[in-house]
Amino acid sequence: MYKRILLKLSGESLAGGQGHGIDPERLHAYAAQIKQIADLGVQIGIVIGGGNIFRGLSGSKKGFDRVKGDQMGLLATVINSLALSSALEAVGQKVRVLTSVRMEPIGDFYSKAKALRLLSKGNVVILAGGTGLPYFTTDTASALRAIEIEADIMFKGTRVDGIYTADPEKDPSATKFSEITYDEILARGLKIMDLTAITLCRENNMPIYVFDMDHEGNLLKVIKDEQIGTLVKP
Repeated sequence: MYKRILLKLSGESLAGGQGHGIDPERLHAYAAQIKQIADLGVQIGIVIGGGNIFRGLSGSKKGFDRVKGDQMGLLATVINSLALSSALEAVGQKVRVLTSVRMEPIGDFYSKAKALRLLSKGNVVILAGGTGLPYFTTDTASALRAIEIEADIMFKGTRVDGIYTADPEKDPSATKFSEITYDEILARGLKIMDLTAITLCRENNMPIYVFDMDHEGNLLKVIKDEQIGTLVKP
């Protein structure tokens, strides 16, 4: 079993069937799954996207200044992080939010030492605000934080049950990989994460496991090494 993981959650998935905002049922389901593995002694860092509220890149295409748009996206990830923190507290899980830019008392300012200290004391640590810089996605932030906190693996929880040869929601003939390397992802042009995140993980030997987080019980399955998704190997 893994000792320490980085869990990347999609902001869009938090919207559930609503399509935007935060679905309380989805939020509670995520919190229950996370507490389930925390109770096994797994140390958990979490990075959440903000696409259910605002996405900087799409905002810039509609006339927003890109830097300001990314700052709005940063704040969206903090909103999602606070929501998940509240849901985890409601199920009895110790949790702390650390932010990439200073915004006390909303969250403590992130440092690796602080994150590791909190993880060692049984806290789930939610790493909010992306990298704190524009032009970087939360995929890149999750790759960076996974490497910084010396996670054993990064779990990428999505709406899809792994990596396919094409988008399975658009191409019914797409086939799923059980394992794939970073080099093959790059060669095939598969867009599971942005290139910066892939490069960070490849150069720092950080494996990624892509799975469907929206199916309750799946997080426990991947922690127990059940093969339900796709493993990306350095």
